[in-house]
Amino acid sequence: MTARRLVRACAGLLLAVLLGSASAAGLPAPVQQALDAAHVPADSVAVWVQAVDAPKPQLQRNGERPMNPASVMKIVTAFAALDRLGPAFTWTTRVASDGPVAAGVLDGNLYLTGGADPMLSHERLERLLRQVRALGITTVRGDIVLDGSALALPPHDPAAFDGRALRPYNSGAYGLLMHFNTLQLRLVPATEGQLVGLAPYPSLTGVDIDNRIRTAPGPCGVWYGNLEAALEAGPTGSRLVLSGSLPASCGQRDWATAPLSPEAFGRALITALWAELGGKVEGAVRSGVTPGSAATLVTETSPPLAEVVHEMNKWSSNVIARQLLATLGRESGASLDMVAGGAEALRARLDADGVATAGLVIENGSGLSRIERVSARTLAEILLAAWRRPFMPEFMAALPIAGEDGTARGRLNDSPARGYAHIKTGSINGVKSFAGYVLDRNGRRHAVVMLVNHAEAGATQAAQDALLEWVWATGGTPEK
Repeated sequence: MTARRLVRACAGLLLAVLLGSASAAGLPAPVQQALDAAHVPADSVAVWVQAVDAPKPQLQRNGERPMNPASVMKIVTAFAALDRLGPAFTWTTRVASDGPVAAGVLDGNLYLTGGADPMLSHERLERLLRQVRALGITTVRGDIVLDGSALALPPHDPAAFDGRALRPYNSGAYGLLMHFNTLQLRLVPATEGQLVGLAPYPSLTGVDIDNRIRTAPGPCGVWYGNLEAALEAGPTGSRLVLSGSLPASCGQRDWATAPLSPEAFGRALITALWAELGGKVEGAVRSGVTPGSAATLVTETSPPLAEVVHEMNKWSSNVIARQLLATLGRESGASLDMVAGGAEALRARLDADGVATAGLVIENGSGLSRIERVSARTLAEILLAAWRRPFMPEFMAALPIAGEDGTARGRLNDSPARGYAHIKTGSINGVKSFAGYVLDRNGRRHAVVMLVNHAEAGATQAAQDALLEWVWATGGTPEK
């Protein structure tokens, strides 16, 4: 046994003794103590702990109460998508034309028709357009038409949630979503007081970047807290103004912004990419609808749904969750509002699976919402249902591992329970939550959920980690 394993084993035995008692509120004593320290009453907390092979929970408090789960709602969306569509489901993007090609010239329009692919990255778009070039098309005499009509969506205001319209987490779904609607910005500190080096990716035609970020002294800390992006009108298009400071001690960092709507982002990206590949267009790059008579040239198939869910849950991608919910609506036959249709399809799927849905409210499926609600019982029943499904390995592998990766990489780092919990976490103002699986020290796995809705919810990570440790150490059964 390595020294690290020995230390963790000894710590585990001590934890089992310390965590074995329950508080008067019915919660494990360390959990209650951490809630008291955060000034959060137990009535603002919902907890559910149930072994995957048990008929009822070992511990539950306020389990039936609908609460805001923040990004833990992605577990609901992931389960419904995998259950309804299957882990091998894919999306297809198509390139078509409506005219003949001669001597490198397409005498007509070139159509890029979206299929609602959530992960149509710049790299995959480049490959697709390179194939078009390889087919002998250099010049498009008409227009390049971008067709996002695959999804029928309600209006989306990226500033509605928190007023930060240029933050990528606020981007909406779109039928031809490109590169997550995100402009990535690599920041390289320079000499203190000087502008940081900036490497944007991908190129966006018509978006000029005005970099005002200065290199600062001091510790790195929460390095992105002092960075801001704003969009202004420029002489030749839009000007993206970047301001703030980055401590030199941070070294190279990656930041991101969403300066345009998905529709406008696509036009800017394709204009730049087609030019970079040596292509020319005599008309415009514009939005439109592909006619039924257009002839398919090439297609691009997305990664399977299992990989998409992995990307969504490991890194808590809101825009992927929005795409999945809308896809559920489309595949269920909704035609006017595929987001609302997706919510209906999701609820119907849970009902059919026998999962409790009382109080369930779905707005966008991502958890970036003030009105979404789900109970700890519903989340636990989803986890238990997923455990019995053939897609269980894909579902669980998509959940971040506490202390190891994804959005849970900073949890339980110094705990013997590190690496034993696959959990989806969630956090917005007034909400902090997690749900997932914990393998206890005796090798039994448990579905574990904790939702906190309170003004001081942000201070309850210690309480949530204490619950994870308690399940790991005791198997969810306190000593009498």
